[in-house]
Amino acid sequence: MLAKRIVVPLSVLTVGAAAAVAGVLNADAAETAACSVTYSVASQWNSGFTGDVKIRNTGAAVRGWTLGFTFPSGQKISSGWNGAWTQTGSTVTVKDAGWNAAIAAGGQVALGFNGTSSGDNAAPTGFTLNGVTCGATASPSASKTATASPTATKSPTATKSPTTSPSASKTTSPTKTATASPTATTTKGTENCTDYAALVRGKYWVNNNVWGKADGAGSQCVRENGLSGDNLSWETSWNWSGDTTKVKSYASAVLGWHWGWKATGTGLPIRLSAGKQVNASWNFQVTQTTSNIMNVAYDLWLHDIANPDWQNNPTDEVMVWLYKSGGAGPVGTKQATVTIAGATWDLYKGNIGWNVYSFVRTANTSSASLDLTDFTDDLVARGWLAKSKYLSSVQAGPEIFTGSGRLETTAYSVKIG
Repeated sequence: MLAKRIVVPLSVLTVGAAAAVAGVLNADAAETAACSVTYSVASQWNSGFTGDVKIRNTGAAVRGWTLGFTFPSGQKISSGWNGAWTQTGSTVTVKDAGWNAAIAAGGQVALGFNGTSSGDNAAPTGFTLNGVTCGATASPSASKTATASPTATKSPTATKSPTTSPSASKTTSPTKTATASPTATTTKGTENCTDYAALVRGKYWVNNNVWGKADGAGSQCVRENGLSGDNLSWETSWNWSGDTTKVKSYASAVLGWHWGWKATGTGLPIRLSAGKQVNASWNFQVTQTTSNIMNVAYDLWLHDIANPDWQNNPTDEVMVWLYKSGGAGPVGTKQATVTIAGATWDLYKGNIGWNVYSFVRTANTSSASLDLTDFTDDLVARGWLAKSKYLSSVQAGPEIFTGSGRLETTAYSVKIG
């Protein structure tokens, strides 16, 4: 059973619904909505900190939003997620990420950032939404903690709804040889239940990514259990309720980019045209303590530039589902059924501001050895993915819609070459 832990913010500021906010629906009409913004500092360390921002729409629906606020103490944004973050002097502007542009009446959008500060770290002032002031209450100052570690950036992975799909239309054959499964490691690490905790180990890091928690209630923990050669051992436990059609979390082992970089020696990015293999092995076990809507999947991110940073959104996302339960389904519509690495996969195509391609294994497995470029090669052959694109990140973990349980990875590795 998941051990619930409460993370108390170091600083909390709530901006009240004192003014109407304009949200343009089309060229001829506009809706207005009252807003409430909650700002909190989740953790601080030395000169860095992590800030969480929640926008709640207390009025009519908004289609497209831009949030603005001002730092009073010289703070600087170093990375951000769930929006396009820019800063000029003390003024910060965040534009919606496309996939979260709509805020329904009574709905909420959660976003966040990593920042730096020197001396005082007072809460921001002057929150506006689409240029209209929300109004503000007084805010306490944040206190420094010397031992805290910086947290991970948040993943705007697509919201995926359980769906049914039409019959298959196309089959392709595998072209590369899979590598052997690695042996397991057994050392247990310390469980960490802090949202967006980043547990760096060698070239990997474990991301306690709870990007969709605003659509439900619950918590998630991660544990990094050791590294033997290229093989990482790690686990996660969760307990989520809420909207059964929306992902709450994606705890994952990350190699490479994730709205910035946290580890060196990853071997990424690589250009698809370079013809390098991406051999990935994964042995895991899923334990469901209640019925779950979930999947276990690789998540590959691609860019059209060689060295993306935190502000560079991907152009393409490729998911490889190994396991699913409770009727979970990917974003988009089914396009084909293909055979890759001796298994059958349903292929889905969608768009959430970037292209999303999902290969869903027709029979669950908890052990796989794959060359992940077999999947990108299939997309290239269809003319959907350009060989000029750069693979910048390989991630692997469970996407949880609802339910409670645990995933234990006994051995996980990704080798570029």
